[in-house]
Amino acid sequence: MSGAASAAPMRLTLAEAVRIAAGESPAARIAALRSDQAERRVGQSRGALLPSLTGSASTSNRTFNLKAQGIPFPSIPGVPRTPDVIGPINNVDARVRVTQTVLDLPSWQKWRAAGFGARAGRADQDAAAEAAAQAGALAWLRAARAGALVSARQQELGLALELLRLAREQQAAGVSPAIDTTRASTQAAASRGALLVAENQRDRTRLDLARALGMDPASAPEPADSLGDASAATDVPTEQAAALALALSHRADLMGEGARVQRARAEKAATSLERLPRVDAAADWGLSGQHTSDWQDTRTYALGVTMPLLDGGRREARVGEQEALIRESAVRERDLRDQVAADVRAALLDLASGREQRSVAAEQLRLAEEEVAQASERFTNGVAGNIEVINAQASLLHAHDTEIDARFTLAAARVALARAAGIARQLH
Repeated sequence: MSGAASAAPMRLTLAEAVRIAAGESPAARIAALRSDQAERRVGQSRGALLPSLTGSASTSNRTFNLKAQGIPFPSIPGVPRTPDVIGPINNVDARVRVTQTVLDLPSWQKWRAAGFGARAGRADQDAAAEAAAQAGALAWLRAARAGALVSARQQELGLALELLRLAREQQAAGVSPAIDTTRASTQAAASRGALLVAENQRDRTRLDLARALGMDPASAPEPADSLGDASAATDVPTEQAAALALALSHRADLMGEGARVQRARAEKAATSLERLPRVDAAADWGLSGQHTSDWQDTRTYALGVTMPLLDGGRREARVGEQEALIRESAVRERDLRDQVAADVRAALLDLASGREQRSVAAEQLRLAEEEVAQASERFTNGVAGNIEVINAQASLLHAHDTEIDARFTLAAARVALARAAGIARQLH
């Protein structure tokens, strides 16, 4: 047997699955890269305000056609005529040039806008990590539910095989008809089929878990814990006002939308400031001459003022466009606040309903187990046929499924509440 085939599958707790999903899933990695891109744009914007230093060096050997330059030289009697082409002329030049923006308010505002964009990028990264954590937690819970269903089907198969053994013994003793043995065999075959279906579903949910965590599907991790009443616990308060306050202060998507509103306002201010003059300073120093042996120091100092006058109305049109963007961002922010409140309230409703379903399902399972025990006792004592046991087993199967689904529903409601509050990465 190869090492890959004999290696035990990776076992993950819910907290480990959440951590891996939030940091390693494709959606989380893509969001991190986009956040890094936004950070780089801040550096690009800041570059417009920092000094620029360049160096250059050149050597040339040129001839000039005076007629082509529009310089006519009259003929003077007794003086040789000036040739049309003069040269060659050598020139060697090497210099360093530095430029610095002295006053450029639009570029400063664009730098601020890029900073708000970087803040929005970080918030989007956090929001993507929250969404990935929720997806990873739900995938883990589905895998745990599938594992619980397999355990339930195995238990039911054990009961069916025990019933078949009793039926055969009683038929051999002449106290039970053959129909009881046939019914028990049918029930055992049905239980085996249900177990195969449950095992296939369990394996598929493990593949889905690997994909949600950004892992190789061949690894097919499995839950290290069983699905219980304490699964997917967080510190989110269950009182509505407290939960909503926590959500408004922790929801990364809400923070990102606020940063986008600030970026739109800064970009509008930058466009408005383009009406003001811009002041730039420049200086260069270098060596210039016909040869390197005879070159001399040369320099230039310059201070320039650029005053925008008319641009055909483009600036005003851009200001109007950015005002519309500001209003659009403000509408999205208000809508997102309403959505956060709705998410919190819906999650709390699901949580309350899940707790009630869990209580009802536990009682239903207890009664179904008592029914199986009583029916088995009646059949063993020869008071009744095994049809009662088979019917009781069907009720037990349904009760097991209902109880497992109730545990999953309760845990999923906790995941939804943590996501609504913006702390899904703290699930454990």
